Amino acid sequence: MELEAAVLERVRAYDTYSRWEKSEVGRDLRRLGLSYGEIMDLIPVKKSTLATWCRDIELTPEQLDGIALRRTPLPGRTLNGDRYSTQPGRPLEIELIRSQTKLEAHHLSHDPFWTAGLALYWGEGSKTQRRISMANSDPSVLRLFRLWAETYLPPDSGWRAKIDLHADNDEVKARTWWSEELSVSLADFTKSYVKPDGTGHRKNHLPHGVCTLYKRKSTNAYHTTMAWIEFMQERFGR
Repeated sequence: MELEAAVLERVRAYDTYSRWEKSEVGRDLRRLGLSYGEIMDLIPVKKSTLATWCRDIELTPEQLDGIALRRTPLPGRTLNGDRYSTQPGRPLEIELIRSQTKLEAHHLSHDPFWTAGLALYWGEGSKTQRRISMANSDPSVLRLFRLWAETYLPPDSGWRAKIDLHADNDEVKARTWWSEELSVSLADFTKSYVKPDGTGHRKNHLPHGVCTLYKRKSTNAYHTTMAWIEFMQERFGR
């Protein structure tokens, strides 16, 4: 499914939006007839959140047929008497990425840096938002993660960061510190989350909070990494 330029521009700017604006992007994508999985490939949102945003949106029979077709893009397939395109859909593309990636893993597993970085991501990285990201309070961990990702994963469109802070943290100072530590431009930091007072503060506050570092447009990199983790599970984790 091809999306209009205006929609793609909103998707690219998603991380700069307010919570309400993000929900409107998700709702508009749903109104276009995209499945939850397809929307999650475009924007970093949990399925449960997306379901809440879109609970009042009903898809047309044609849109539901389109989703079914894209999930099972079989050559020569017909649906409701109409012949559809035989071009492979996104699910087939993902399966191809995963199968090729697992073959590569047999060779990469002899590389100590690949193995160490994958183990780090397996333990600390995000595995639910269909993008490559990691949160940590130690910048050296995030630097290692970034170097590993840039060494082994598909080329990306740059890096972005987000900081989680307590109410008594200095946000400007924290942003500057993380920007210097991670070599990420201040312009590439999204809106910080500041935990308000009276919500279970820890007494030993981290002076610069916790930073989440993530690759932009990294859905393919996400599927690659998940396939590598499955390879490691099958080989060593049973």
